[in-house]
Amino acid sequence: MVNLIFQIAGGILSFWLAIKFVPGVEFVGEIKYLIMAGGFLGLINFFIKPIIKIITLPLTALTFGLFGLVINMGLIWFVSIIFPELIIPGIVPLFWTTLIVWLISFFLGLKK
Repeated sequence: MVNLIFQIAGGILSFWLAIKFVPGVEFVGEIKYLIMAGGFLGLINFFIKPIIKIITLPLTALTFGLFGLVINMGLIWFVSIIFPELIIPGIVPLFWTTLIVWLISFFLGLKK
């Protein structure tokens, strides 16, 4: 349960930092939608990401773990589609946003 709370908090903090520091990443709307988007990312990371990692384990092993970055990018892209207030205009801002999410997860002790 504590891990789920950290996942949600990490998602919210990650999106906030990406909006502040990644050029092109914007959020147009009320702060409650940013909190909802970060919370949704935390829920996806907690419930769905482990299943995706198991399914893609052979591909992740072949790429020495780099496919994990692609998985994270896909999940963040999915969240930006569900929440149109979160604008990530291209692959480069998506990459930097993914790195911020990974770093926040790492520092919160969520990196598995």
